[in-house]
Amino acid sequence: MSDPRPHGRFGVAMSSLALVGLAIAAYLLTARVIGEPPVCGPVKGCETVAASEFATLFGVPVALFGVGYSVVLAAACAGWWRRADRRALYLAYGLGLAGIIAVAYLTYLEIFVIEAICVWCVTYAVTIVAGWLAAAGAAWLTSD
Repeated sequence: MSDPRPHGRFGVAMSSLALVGLAIAAYLLTARVIGEPPVCGPVKGCETVAASEFATLFGVPVALFGVGYSVVLAAACAGWWRRADRRALYLAYGLGLAGIIAVAYLTYLEIFVIEAICVWCVTYAVTIVAGWLAAAGAAWLTSD
């Protein structure tokens, strides 16, 4: 049975994307902490990106920032989904904008500076952009 509340459809999509992003960031952080390169399968590039100087920021793994970001984003998305709290929706929207800027910069570094693509990073970026689009759709198509 579908959710009769319009925010329910958006909330499920937004929350799911945030949780997928959290799982990816947690995997990348775990790989970094145990000192192993992320597994990329037949696609190469994850090892190069993970070993680059850009894999840390002020000595902190970039993936840790991704985990923290994703936890806050998932909580905001769940708040919108479960309580239809527009403040949570606007937080998710704003976080999405900030996330798009961050992943755009990191993608730029991968392509033009590191010259390697990490499929995990690209997938994480897709979750950020798709989540922001869902938040934008929710803000546009729903009202109190």
